[in-house]
Amino acid sequence: MAAEKKGLNISAKSFVTAIAVILALMVLTYLLTFLIPGGQYARVEDPNGNTVIDTAGGFTPVEGGLPFWKWLLSPVLVLGASGNGALIAVIAFLLVLGGVFNSLEKCRLMQYMLDRIVHRFGQRRYALLAVVPLFFMAMGSLIGSFEECVPLVPIVVAMAAGLGWDALTGVGMSLLAAGCGFAAGVCNPFTVGVAQQLAGLPMFSGLWLRLVSFILIYGLLLAFLRRHAKRVERPLEAVSSGSGFVRNPAMDRGLCCFAGILGAGILLVLSSVVITALRDYTMIVVAVMFLAAGVTAALLSGMRPAALGRTFLDGLVSVLPAVLMILMANSIKYTLEEAHILDSILHGAVEAAGGLPKWVVILFIYLVALGMNFFIPSGSAKAFLLMPLIVPMAQVFGISAQLCVVAYAFGDGFSNVFYPTNPVLLISLGLADVNYGKWVRWSGGFQLINLLLTSAILLFGLAAGY
Repeated sequence: MAAEKKGLNISAKSFVTAIAVILALMVLTYLLTFLIPGGQYARVEDPNGNTVIDTAGGFTPVEGGLPFWKWLLSPVLVLGASGNGALIAVIAFLLVLGGVFNSLEKCRLMQYMLDRIVHRFGQRRYALLAVVPLFFMAMGSLIGSFEECVPLVPIVVAMAAGLGWDALTGVGMSLLAAGCGFAAGVCNPFTVGVAQQLAGLPMFSGLWLRLVSFILIYGLLLAFLRRHAKRVERPLEAVSSGSGFVRNPAMDRGLCCFAGILGAGILLVLSSVVITALRDYTMIVVAVMFLAAGVTAALLSGMRPAALGRTFLDGLVSVLPAVLMILMANSIKYTLEEAHILDSILHGAVEAAGGLPKWVVILFIYLVALGMNFFIPSGSAKAFLLMPLIVPMAQVFGISAQLCVVAYAFGDGFSNVFYPTNPVLLISLGLADVNYGKWVRWSGGFQLINLLLTSAILLFGLAAGY
């Protein structure tokens, strides 16, 4: 078995690398406030009460810039900004993860669970390599789960190590797969659903091209993961002999309880497809169910309440560095909005599309969504910003709104697992002890090939009259 991880401690090397990258981006963003003039689009409320850009109102230059003190304090000020509820929820979610995983590690339940998996599936590990990414892709594509997958990432990483692979394989099987599914967006309510509503299309219409995209992207991801796994795998004999599995009734009870409660939480998240009122609370549902599952399982496994309280607090403290990374990453969007240059960047991009051929325009829309996702990781928030602009622009060129939705979903999803401004990526890499630079080098080749594949899908959709 691979060396045992202690809870969810963020490694110093991963933390320093991520902080350095984000700090450089913060400085670059502040410099942009001196170079780009301020401006803003007129905004109105749609029939559903959402604030969207009013294309009839146009773009108006305004005074830009940001005081130095405000930029310096932006990681703190972002907590008080409008719409910060999701940010606070992510931070609370992370603290729960840290406490629960540390408790599960200290009571040895995590190790026991992983030993059971290795004992049972060690000889069929490549079947797991195919099934696990498919599960995560389906979660991302069918119900829009991304942040909600974070509790499972360290489990899959540890499982991958136990099966003779490495941490990169584990993150690829879980988070990378979830991001790919999120982008394919077969029935993703947070990207495709919102974007189609804003474009005046029936929700989840035009399913066939997104379904074809899902299949092709899954095939590419599986080939990428298998190639890497074959390169780093340890012999099956070493995997089997390293498991050392012995059945423990108390651990079995704790494990059944943990799986049952967490499974109920996942079912609640899945039910958000039909119970739309749950969609805004899926992260809260997962956090509460994960907390209940972890605490109950630890107690059933033999841990005393006092020890559980201490280990939970230690685990919470261990992930505080990730909170700093999240605040710094979110301060980039805050700086752009406070300096009134976010709309200016978007306006410049729309103006640049003026004289382009039709096939270039759809790829340009893809590029705009990719670019804006660097500053605005939220898929639904980005839809409210982009769709009222790109749909009218595309219609001038004879491009369907349906194809614009696919381009937007592609641009939003894949870069979630590449950009350092996405808090879920930072959390997952830190918990898996994977350096951000190493992740970029490893996943960069996949991202490039996937960019070519998805661009080809968009051009095919254009040629087929989608």
